[in-house]
Amino acid sequence: MLFKADYCIKLILYWIIIHNESEKVKLSITYSLLMNILYEDNHLIIVNKANSEIVQGDKTGDPTLIDAVKEYVKKKYKKPGEVYIGLVHRLDRPTSGIVVLTRTSKALARMNELFKQKEVDKTYWAVVDKIPEKENDTLTHHLVRNEKQNKSYASDLPKKNTKEAKLKYQLRGKGDRYFLLEIKLLTGRHHQIRAQLAQIGCHIKGDLKYGAARSNKGGGIHLHARSIEFIHPVQKTRIRVVAPPPKDNLWDSFVAKIS
Repeated sequence: MLFKADYCIKLILYWIIIHNESEKVKLSITYSLLMNILYEDNHLIIVNKANSEIVQGDKTGDPTLIDAVKEYVKKKYKKPGEVYIGLVHRLDRPTSGIVVLTRTSKALARMNELFKQKEVDKTYWAVVDKIPEKENDTLTHHLVRNEKQNKSYASDLPKKNTKEAKLKYQLRGKGDRYFLLEIKLLTGRHHQIRAQLAQIGCHIKGDLKYGAARSNKGGGIHLHARSIEFIHPVQKTRIRVVAPPPKDNLWDSFVAKIS
């Protein structure tokens, strides 16, 4: 069963932290979030994340996708009190595409098990600045993560503290300056796609951290979580969800060529 985005919900969230009379108001943030819901039922919500949105809270203190989804559920279903939203997996802030969330703890536990057993099929699209030597290949590298830099480094041979990283890619489109790769992860490592493609000299457009020549407007990169397929954790039916990439001339040109 295939689901595509059919509506967008614009959420205006007002965050006000008010302390007692002896303290000042510490924070007042107003922001709007264009949230693209790809699939929704009583157990799951699958969202097409923009490449500027952050999934979970971090040191920036910026509003998160989880907060927005909680507010959406609270308002749409008139839920009193705290709304439960479970996070199945993460997606880097500059990356766009599919994020799977759950509305119940039971669904979260079952989705976690599906990921653990590698019963979830995910596809990514990456726009890179160089055509790979092979149009189809499996890449195997050894990654080590630098926590301070929030960056992973890939090497061809194992080294101390490295973890094996594997992915498959296929060349899907050619442009004048950029090329579209379709990628399937065989392992799940920190910044894996970004680090492995950089190791073979194929830098993702806009990804300064991994060697791109220049950044993209807005700080996003041309890496997109394109599709996901799995057996529904409760209904036991097969679900396939496809996320349109962000609207820009480069993405649009590759989508048109594939279509």
